[in-house]
Amino acid sequence: MEFITNEERETLQKRLDELIVNRPIISKRIAEARELGDLSENAEYHAAREEQGLQEAEIRRIEERLKSAKTVDNEAIPDDIVFLGATVKLRDEGNDDEDMYRLVGEASGNFDLDVIEVTAGSPMGEALMKARVGETIKVDMPRGTKRFTILEIM
Repeated sequence: MEFITNEERETLQKRLDELIVNRPIISKRIAEARELGDLSENAEYHAAREEQGLQEAEIRRIEERLKSAKTVDNEAIPDDIVFLGATVKLRDEGNDDEDMYRLVGEASGNFDLDVIEVTAGSPMGEALMKARVGETIKVDMPRGTKRFTILEIM
């Protein structure tokens, strides 16, 4: 079972709503392209059909995810334990760099954040889950093991 935050559920629902609203627009594009004639050489028709297929697959993926995912109630989680949705300040024991990490169910893909998103299923996410302030976690990474000390949970 996958766990997601309320924020992630809202983002997924918003994306699903956008895709569903876009269905008639794509159908109209397909109809207009079909009217242009010979479908075998009609690039606009094939592009619109491909876009429709990709969007329908994304709709099914999001619907299934929303149906099967359990939303985490952050109010029921103690403030001193890292859990899904928590933002954590870590110090890399190898070089004393300090960075902010957020434990998420699925990364948003937004790299402009001041916080590094870490999925719960990643090595870093697994090491962070249920850790407490002051603990040092060990993360097995492709280039070796790294150690991080949890400085603060926000």
